[in-house]
Amino acid sequence: MNPSANVKHCQQKVFQQKNLYAVYNPALVKSFTPEMLTAQYWQQHNAVIGQAQGRGITYFVQHNQQQWVLRHYYRGGLIGKFNRDSYLFTGDKNTRAAKEYQLLQQLVELNLPAPTPIAYAVIKQGIFYHANILTSRIENAQDLVALLSKGPLAENLWLAIGRCIAQFHQHGIFHHDLNAHNILLDTDNKVWLIDFDQGEKRAIKQGWQQANISRLLRSFNKELQKLPTFHWQLSDWQLLMEGYLSE
Repeated sequence: MNPSANVKHCQQKVFQQKNLYAVYNPALVKSFTPEMLTAQYWQQHNAVIGQAQGRGITYFVQHNQQQWVLRHYYRGGLIGKFNRDSYLFTGDKNTRAAKEYQLLQQLVELNLPAPTPIAYAVIKQGIFYHANILTSRIENAQDLVALLSKGPLAENLWLAIGRCIAQFHQHGIFHHDLNAHNILLDTDNKVWLIDFDQGEKRAIKQGWQQANISRLLRSFNKELQKLPTFHWQLSDWQLLMEGYLSE
């Protein structure tokens, strides 16, 4: 079961210990310990049920009847080659983990199809910090790259993807990295968006919304050039845009 479908209002509690600051949802975490924000904790409990490789390793973990995603914050681009995961600390609420957690809370309250925030932790080291976040896993789902590597999508699914993106935009939700890897379809053909790092709620303006859409189009074209098999064509994009504009 996807917690996002049931948890309408996220609660939060704060845990502080020396240079560590953590926030968690007590409705989903009955006995919180900051070690839950480390891969070692889940490995020691034999609770790692999968992983994905990106800038770093994302862990899928099992906690009671829930499946969660543990992610460490890594830098990308040129700076990431010299500084993998340190960020300038300007306050707990200004950290990337805190901002993503709070945005996910808003998405749940808006009933938008996105992960539920579970917890995050920030560890200060001098004037810098490292951070991890736990979110709910969208179960029984695959991203569009995985799906399109196997076969084409039906027309109604492309329309649904467009409508889903439009719903986020209508609420002023900016996704910093809207690409084919961050759009999921579950076995009920429900569309989900994931990975809201550096996302934010903005004033509704056509400029950033169009930039979001253009980024997604570049993503499809990139995968088409990169992968030996990728069942995507311009008519699919036209269907997506038809769904987007219908909302």
